[in-house]
Amino acid sequence: MVCLVSRSGRELQRYNNMGGRQVVGCIPYRYKEDIDGNMSNESEVLVVSSQKGQGLMFPKGGWEIDESVEEAAIRESLEEAGVIGTVEGELGQWNFISKRYGIYYEGHMFPLFVKEQLDQWPEKNLRRRVWMTVAQAREACQHWWMKEALDILVQRLVSSQQQKKRYNIC
Repeated sequence: MVCLVSRSGRELQRYNNMGGRQVVGCIPYRYKEDIDGNMSNESEVLVVSSQKGQGLMFPKGGWEIDESVEEAAIRESLEEAGVIGTVEGELGQWNFISKRYGIYYEGHMFPLFVKEQLDQWPEKNLRRRVWMTVAQAREACQHWWMKEALDILVQRLVSSQQQKKRYNIC
């Protein structure tokens, strides 16, 4: 059973020692299937529209005090993109200036290997979700730090594929 309501409010929000919000996001990804339904080596990523505009980004939101950073990443992916999957090792941490408040926020990004895409999710009526190639997503994403996280994910996936080929792992 999946909760169809997003968390709201800032009572449980984490802040860093400079007073900036700590936010967590995911880059949901999957591998395309070929004509025969076999998984290919070509990946695609899921972006969502922002609530306040038409800009595209990866799911992200506040990290709350009653959850681990990984739990926050899973929750944000479910709330904003309606996907469930496996969170993998952190891609990194970035400091960026909030457009709204002009202070530095702390952003953590994780890959999320998507196992299920839901038809109903908490922010379905607030956001669009779109599967894209990595190149399309890099072009469309409006946040520099998310683009850097995407680059790290791509390097990680390519390295993993090269190791599988080297050791003949299917």
